[in-house]
Amino acid sequence: MLVVSFCGLTANSFAAVTFQGQFEQGALVRGAVPAGSKVLLNDQAVKVTPDGQFAIGFDRDAKKDQVFKVIYPDGLTEIKPLKIAVRDYKIDRVTGISQKIMKPDPVAQARAAKDAKQTRAARDLFSQQDAFMQSFIWPVTGRISGVYGSQRIYNDVPGNPHFGVDVARPTGTVVVAPADGVITLAEPDMFYSGGTVIIDHGYGVSSTFLHLSKLYLKVGDKVAQGDKVAEIGATGRVTGPHLDWRLNWFQMRLDPVSIVPSMATVLAAQKSTK
Repeated sequence: MLVVSFCGLTANSFAAVTFQGQFEQGALVRGAVPAGSKVLLNDQAVKVTPDGQFAIGFDRDAKKDQVFKVIYPDGLTEIKPLKIAVRDYKIDRVTGISQKIMKPDPVAQARAAKDAKQTRAARDLFSQQDAFMQSFIWPVTGRISGVYGSQRIYNDVPGNPHFGVDVARPTGTVVVAPADGVITLAEPDMFYSGGTVIIDHGYGVSSTFLHLSKLYLKVGDKVAQGDKVAEIGATGRVTGPHLDWRLNWFQMRLDPVSIVPSMATVLAAQKSTK
C-alpha cells in the first residue's frame, strides 16, 4: 500500500477531497471523497455514503492535533495532520445556589437518568440519509441568548457546559426543521429539557430541540427542510421561553452555529425583504 503524507497542504486542501466547514473546536465538517474510498479520523473509521460523502466532528475540548486519512479505491493512502483551532468559552461564576437545585432528589435523578438513556439511544441510531450534506437553515430566528461551550461554576462546582445555541422567542413561536430528516425522539416532558424532539439527518448527524411547549410530530415521521416541527416553550429546567438547538455527530456534541449563516446575516436579510 502506497502511503503519501501531505504535510505542506492547508487544512482544507487534499488531492481529491473537499471539505465544508472550519477546523475548530465544536465544529461539524462535511466533505466528499471519490466513491469507494475509506475515511479515518485519528485511526477511527468514518462512515461514508456510497457516493463518497461524510461528516466528522470536533468536540468542545478537541485536541489541537488530529489526523485525517483517506484510503482510495486503488489503495493509495493520503494522510493529513489537522490543526484544530482552540476556542475561548464564556465562564460565569454563580454562588448562593440552594442544595435542592445543586442536587435534585433521588426520584428526579432517576427520571433524568432515564431521559438521558433515551436520548443517547436516539443519537446512536445510524441511517443512510444524506440530508446531513444540505445547507442547514436556522430552525427559528431571533436574539441569541445562550451560546455553545459556555459554562457556569455553581458554588465553586463546575456545571456541565452548554452544548447548544439558545434563541429567545415567545412561547408558541414555530420551530422548523433545519434540514430533511426523520423524527427519532418526541417527548413532551423530560426532566431537564421539557418538550424534546430529535431529528436524524443521516450518518450520525442529528438536531435536538429542547424546552418545547408543543410537538407537531411523532417518532418515525419524515420532515423536509422548513417543515413545522414544534413550538417554543419554557418547559423543563429553564427561566424563560426559548429554543435550545443542539447538534450531534452520534454522541459528540457540536455547535449548530458551525453549519448555518450567522444570525446577524439572516436577520439583516429578513429585514431587507420587508
